[in-house]
Amino acid sequence: MTIILYDIPSKLPIKAWSPNTWKTRFCLNYKGLPYRTEWVEYPDIAEHAKKHGLKPTGEKNPWDGGPYYSLPAIHDEATGVYISDSWLIAEYLEKQYPDTPSVFPNNTKGLQEALGNTYDSLLDPLWNFILPLTAGRLNPRSEEYFIRTRSLAFGKPLAEVLPTGEQATTDWAQIKEIMNKVDGWFAKTDDKGPFILGDVISWADFEIAGNKIWMKVIWGEDSEQWKDVASWNGGRWENLLKAVEKYSSVD
Repeated sequence: MTIILYDIPSKLPIKAWSPNTWKTRFCLNYKGLPYRTEWVEYPDIAEHAKKHGLKPTGEKNPWDGGPYYSLPAIHDEATGVYISDSWLIAEYLEKQYPDTPSVFPNNTKGLQEALGNTYDSLLDPLWNFILPLTAGRLNPRSEEYFIRTRSLAFGKPLAEVLPTGEQATTDWAQIKEIMNKVDGWFAKTDDKGPFILGDVISWADFEIAGNKIWMKVIWGEDSEQWKDVASWNGGRWENLLKAVEKYSSVD
């Protein structure tokens, strides 16, 4: 018996790229739970979810108003459970496998959820820089679907979403300021280790690391964008990726 992780493939050598599915991958690796990946292309996600009784992860998607289905999802063959949404998966794994390392250590589950939601809410300026480039890293069927649906969501061709000129400079500075704020959260405990709780890893670290892996693999390790981000806050975000590297394996 093993756990099946449903993830979205790409043309990249590492194949895994999505910040949301990375959160679940980190959890599975950290807990040492046996799993294998099954790759699902974007246009197949909704049908896959319906086939296995997976609930929508949002009431409406922004392109046609239908239910929003997304990955990650897992199928635990030991219990027969299918579940989607990275947070709900983490809750399930904590409850079902209590003898594995916890991603909500020291009774911090509520704080972890609040921090993750806050972090996500701050990142709107990032999407314009990374979503247009994400499309080109996907396999052809997913690329076409991603461009079509995200263009509808933005109300203009996805390629035109990428900021240029003065707007790019302003928006990039805003992203840096956001990460300065997040750096302040870490700075409260960074004398004890690279994680938000110092030397204790937790869900929030996987949330932020998943986001940073997305940037690194989509822009490219040698890109100007990633080199800039990697230099921010004394190299904190590059160091965070190094700290979670042992939980970054892709089967």
